Amino acid sequence: MGKGIARKILFGLLLTGAIMIVTTSPYFLQNIAKAYLKNKKYKNSDKRKIAQTFSYLKINQLIVLKEEGDKITVELTEKGKRKVKQYQFDELKITKPEKWDQKWRIVIFDIPDKKRVARNVLRDKLKKLDFFQLQKSVWAHPYPCENEIQLLTEIFQISPFINIIIADRISNDIKAKTHFNLL
Repeated sequence: MGKGIARKILFGLLLTGAIMIVTTSPYFLQNIAKAYLKNKKYKNSDKRKIAQTFSYLKINQLIVLKEEGDKITVELTEKGKRKVKQYQFDELKITKPEKWDQKWRIVIFDIPDKKRVARNVLRDKLKKLDFFQLQKSVWAHPYPCENEIQLLTEIFQISPFINIIIADRISNDIKAKTHFNLL
């Protein structure tokens, strides 16, 4: 079972909300694979892998199959939604535009001690995303990153404790500009 297939299925379910198919045979997982693949040309071995992946996702309670008459709806469970968020977190990156818009994105936070783990993981992720630390809980980035920060706040349920400021300038920004090769 390929992790890539599982990710695609989970992301697809997140975007579409659900997949609904009509079952006319006991091989409903293969029917789900066919419905998932619809206009795509895949080999039979790919169809088997996808059917196995759906089975794996069901067994691991990442998806739920709901039968309604001759129809089956495939939906993400809460555990499945958390897994998708984890995938998004792992793959998170900030795209560098061709030209800097001369604006700084400043992330400031004051996360309570009871959410210390979230605070530490956020700080580590900001470092990995190449933010520049201005102060202990103040980080800057020159490129648009509001959606990425929003995702982080949702994953860790820390939205009330974080603000994003878009600023035209930072006094004494030589170190930050050097960090991002903007000089």
